[in-house]
Amino acid sequence: MATGLDSRAAASTQTDDPDSQVVRFGPDAPLTLDCGVSFAPLTIAYQTYGRLDDDKANAVLVTHALTGDQHVANDHPITGKPGWWDLMVGPGKPVDTDRYFVICANVLGGCMGTSGPGSVDPETGKPYGLDFPVVTIRDMVRSQAMLLDHLGIETLFCAIGGSMGGMQVLEWAVSYPDRVFSVIPIATAARHTSQNIAFHEVGRQAVMADPDWRSGRYLLEGTNPKKGLAVARMAAHITYLSDEALHRKFGRNLQDREAITFGFDADFQIESYLRHQGMTFVDRFDANAYLYLTRAMDYFDIAADYDGQLASAFLGTPTRFCIVSFTSDWLFPTEGNRQIVHALNAAGARVSFVEIETDRGHDAFLLDEPELFGAIRGFLDSAARARGLAGHEAAP
Repeated sequence: MATGLDSRAAASTQTDDPDSQVVRFGPDAPLTLDCGVSFAPLTIAYQTYGRLDDDKANAVLVTHALTGDQHVANDHPITGKPGWWDLMVGPGKPVDTDRYFVICANVLGGCMGTSGPGSVDPETGKPYGLDFPVVTIRDMVRSQAMLLDHLGIETLFCAIGGSMGGMQVLEWAVSYPDRVFSVIPIATAARHTSQNIAFHEVGRQAVMADPDWRSGRYLLEGTNPKKGLAVARMAAHITYLSDEALHRKFGRNLQDREAITFGFDADFQIESYLRHQGMTFVDRFDANAYLYLTRAMDYFDIAADYDGQLASAFLGTPTRFCIVSFTSDWLFPTEGNRQIVHALNAAGARVSFVEIETDRGHDAFLLDEPELFGAIRGFLDSAARARGLAGHEAAP
């Protein structure tokens, strides 16, 4: 685990020499991006768990959210903490690695080994910075399809993810319906709302207003816009929680003091908590990657390519869907998830929907939510029976 001054160096190392499996595609295998660029060479960093069966039929792709990475169920190489979805993925867990072969890749534009703005441009020998092309959710999914081709996996048994990960899951069902038997998009939407775009713009402006951002050239100039990125993280983190959760955890409790100070130090526990969230985030995440990934989410709008008709995107799909939302999620509220369900019903797709009662907000999909675990396990068991996965029956 890297701490203190070592964390910056550790994060930089993970960008081009990650502690995970890596596949590199050369100039002869460019990835055509939505912005019109043919990008090459391309590096994808990923982790796998469990065993791929002889028929290569039990592969599950886990897609990560905005600030996640490929370390879904193993200790993180920078923070030393358990994987970001360690509660969901592992032996005997809902996404059971004794039954399924789980793959999780760092997204295109990320900062944990997959090509992104912090990666070295082979033509210049310097980090891309803002010369890295702007990417979309669909570009991320295209790169994941290249990874599966490399692994010799023609069809996924399931793709599962929450938030930005849920967007990728939906895009898989639209772009590659014949390559994914089932999908579980959690706490997501078929398009980014104007409110969410607004929150992202506040975060990006916080990063770019930091004088150490240096017009995106901070890696070349030896600076780090950590204050701006920390503020962006603080603002975003508020949206991941609910008012009820914040009140239950912090209320108006003071931080290590008996009375207010009549100053601008962290008088309240919630202030101290947000400052901690911001400063620990900058130890493991790249500021430019934050700009690129938030922009990719902003551009996401499945219906845009179908004359605004979301149902048309799913017509004739053979994929099975399980849509999950949370009652207190105001960032990706149930209403947006219901719109996906209605579109799938209109398209004649196989779809189930679960709204989970919780006051823990958007981040509930990352937490210990027994109802969520039960829903995921039950859907996967049902899909496994429908797929005829021999030897993958659920334990009694």
